[in-house]
Amino acid sequence: MASYEHRVAIVIPARYGSTRLPGKPLADIAGKPMIQHVYERAGQVANAHVVVVATDDERVAKAVRDFGGEYVMTSPDHPSGTDRLSEVMQSIDADIYINLQGDEPLVRPEDIEKLAVGMLADTSANIGTLYHSIGADEAADPNTVKVVLSNTGNALYFSRSLIPHPRESGLATYFKHVGVYAYRKKVLADYALLPQPMIENAEKLEQLRLLAAGYCIRAFEVDPTGPGVDTLKNLEHVRAIISGQEFTPTPRLSNVRLVITDVDGVLTDGGIFYDANGECVKRFHVRDGMGMRLLEENGVRVAVLSGRDSPTLRKRVDDLGITLCQFGVKDKLTACRQLMAEAGVEKAETVCIGDDCIDLPAFAACGLSFAVADAPSYVRRAANFTLHSTGGSGAFREVADAILFAQGKEEVLSTSAGYALVMAKMAQ
Repeated sequence: MASYEHRVAIVIPARYGSTRLPGKPLADIAGKPMIQHVYERAGQVANAHVVVVATDDERVAKAVRDFGGEYVMTSPDHPSGTDRLSEVMQSIDADIYINLQGDEPLVRPEDIEKLAVGMLADTSANIGTLYHSIGADEAADPNTVKVVLSNTGNALYFSRSLIPHPRESGLATYFKHVGVYAYRKKVLADYALLPQPMIENAEKLEQLRLLAAGYCIRAFEVDPTGPGVDTLKNLEHVRAIISGQEFTPTPRLSNVRLVITDVDGVLTDGGIFYDANGECVKRFHVRDGMGMRLLEENGVRVAVLSGRDSPTLRKRVDDLGITLCQFGVKDKLTACRQLMAEAGVEKAETVCIGDDCIDLPAFAACGLSFAVADAPSYVRRAANFTLHSTGGSGAFREVADAILFAQGKEEVLSTSAGYALVMAKMAQ
């Protein structure tokens, strides 16, 4: 038997009464309860000596018994998984305890091994956790917990908010916190006695209790991980991954990274005028131009897709600094897919704005579609949403504002300080 100085125990807290997804540990994934998937992956960790589920519910305990796992019954009154871990410590003896959440059925055993090895190799590290880099879009999601690090690799702060705050666009790097912790025994002995600080109650993040008490949390980098299960959408995604099926996420404005817009009838009122030299003249709305720049400066690409071509149109697009564009297009389905590939986005991250039947293939190519208010009735029925604005009267800006609000960027629209961050690059 290993000496306790090097003995590693993996404890899997599993509450039945999840607020957002009741009965979560028993959710079926490919014919097994979720807790079994987590337990089996933990059992593959080479440097773990004990794997045990900590639960307060007999239904979870029965499921663990049924697949032959070990469990410990704990009090139902613990405010966090770490408090539950402190109770488990009374009956499971080890030097390092790894808290592996019961809603991580895609956890990689090698990541847990890396955490354990890091803790065993550095006796000055009393608490350890995992992280990996993410993009700005995922970082904007409050369900994603972010971490900022010191130069020594210790965590400075964890938050559901966007940290660090990007005062200037494109200058921030974001790290996602992977909710796996390793604790030395002496830390767990003290944890339950620590007061819950304001920041823990505000963020609902138990690790902030340790930071507030002055503990250092060492962070170890891993490759990007699969999703945990916090919501029904997460559960559906994990089921698809484990079953080897394609998962199509529900399109949401908060996830949009590309807006593809038609021109005649959307950016203009559809009127076509010719001057004395036979040049085409079009009337654009300045607020649409501002909406394009606001999206581009806040991480959402804009693409112009037109069935017509003219020097006037090209001049307008060039004035606004839009580089994703296709003109004289007849096959808008293929064109949209080409624009998505060029922007590096998926269907669910793409919005299309149109006004007539030529835009229906574009609607099919994109995750969400908007029809202008004066579009034919059959086009409005085909779109996901109908705008209040008619073509040429701010329809694009209506969509841009909705996206910025959905992504938590309302300050650039509604405050002078927010707009000041991007004003130097604005154009109408």
